[in-house]
Amino acid sequence: MAGTGKSTIARTIADEYCTQTRRGASFFFSRGGGDVGHAGKFFTTIARQLAQLSPALCRYICEAIAEQEEIANQTLRDQWNQLILRPLSKLDAISLHSSLVMVIDALDECEGDSDIRLLLRLLTEAKNLRSIRLRIFVTSRPETPIRLGFRAMPGFLHRGLVLHDMPRTIVDNDISVFLRDQFKEIREIFEYLPVDWPGDQTINLLVQKAGGFFIYAATVCRFIKSNDGWPPQRLLEAFLPKKERSSSQNLTHHVPSISPFTELDAIYLQILKHSMKGVGDDKDKERLAEGFKEVIGCIILLSEPLSFTALGNLLDLDQEIIHLRLHHLRSVLNVPEDHDSPIRLLHPSFRDFLLDKERCRDLLFWVEEKQLHESLARYCLRRLTSGTTRLKKDICNLQLPGILVESVDWSLVEQHLPAELQYACQYWTQHLQQSGQGCPDNGPVHLLLQQHLLHWLEALSLIRKTPEGVRAILRLDSMVNVSLCLNGTRGLGLICYQG
Repeated sequence: MAGTGKSTIARTIADEYCTQTRRGASFFFSRGGGDVGHAGKFFTTIARQLAQLSPALCRYICEAIAEQEEIANQTLRDQWNQLILRPLSKLDAISLHSSLVMVIDALDECEGDSDIRLLLRLLTEAKNLRSIRLRIFVTSRPETPIRLGFRAMPGFLHRGLVLHDMPRTIVDNDISVFLRDQFKEIREIFEYLPVDWPGDQTINLLVQKAGGFFIYAATVCRFIKSNDGWPPQRLLEAFLPKKERSSSQNLTHHVPSISPFTELDAIYLQILKHSMKGVGDDKDKERLAEGFKEVIGCIILLSEPLSFTALGNLLDLDQEIIHLRLHHLRSVLNVPEDHDSPIRLLHPSFRDFLLDKERCRDLLFWVEEKQLHESLARYCLRRLTSGTTRLKKDICNLQLPGILVESVDWSLVEQHLPAELQYACQYWTQHLQQSGQGCPDNGPVHLLLQQHLLHWLEALSLIRKTPEGVRAILRLDSMVNVSLCLNGTRGLGLICYQG
């Protein structure tokens, strides 16, 4: 996923094998970076680096160029065969003394999905080399062409390592080591800082806020290093909760005006724009952006994650539409293959980015928080009052008014109260409150309480969330400016219900 440290690992391996021991070649794709943004110069670049590894290999590659002087303008397949595969096949293992390593970073940033698929197919042909072993190290975000390309390969040809699935304790320890090393360098820049600055407590807090993402830790350190005209403690406090800051004073005069998350925001914006690649018409972009906000906006504001199935039922959207909206966003969302497993936000900084108009400068993607909360409250109310799985008396058909909740089989509860209905029961008041909307007479909230108050409380009891119902009623009471009158009793705190 984005920010997990793929490129750092790729650079480390490239430095070890390609620079220090001279046993490999590397290519780092970068979308929008000119020649490194597409595959046109990929094999010619790799060939030039390989030619520097041994006189024999240099001779074979030069012979290939002499045979076909226009090889640089020919197809990727021709370049692979003539410049890489054939010269390597002529080589004997003794001349190199070891295997060769090819490092390819950010394959997902190669323009053209067809070129990505072709590169992966061509690279698998390295298995046909007999005299030497060519090992290929590829990093990528989990974009569709890459996932499908590796899925089509025989398992013996490749091994995958999913960085965001690494044990959290290992990742947190690595980030802690990284932060301590970087803060040591910062102390050397600012000689007046204490030898133990910023302290174990602050480092541990930053590790927690990083949430397993190296890009967050790197952002903190780069921001402090690149603004050496400002007090480093003040720069650091821009990333800390107010209660952790050394002073309650406003930071405005102590930090530069540039956002500390500029680099992180650029990554997020690149991913979002890539999700609309190939869409040229502005009206089409606007329609896709509306769909993006409807689905992604709701995902980032949900109080707890929902699955494909539950989200589709809550929003009344076809699962195919949701799948299309998430198609290119697996770099920032954990989208499971199983449609009954929850879709999760990988890092809270993506939510913060989308909700901040100053950070998300492209209004196609900026999410208006109150508006989305109002939509979620509306979706929840609709799910509670309509459809085949709406609130009703004795929703589980128990026909036993005095039965204890603990005696009700949970599978029966899940059958009659699916995940989206459970979510709506628990969180509709939260979304309503955060939307800033009121509870007018004869509005949806008023009608829900008139018709389904006891049904709602019964449902909360069945899903073992009765305390949430009490808090929800108190929350509603705080939102009401003019007391409602239900069956002659005023105020939400003393609602009378007959039904």
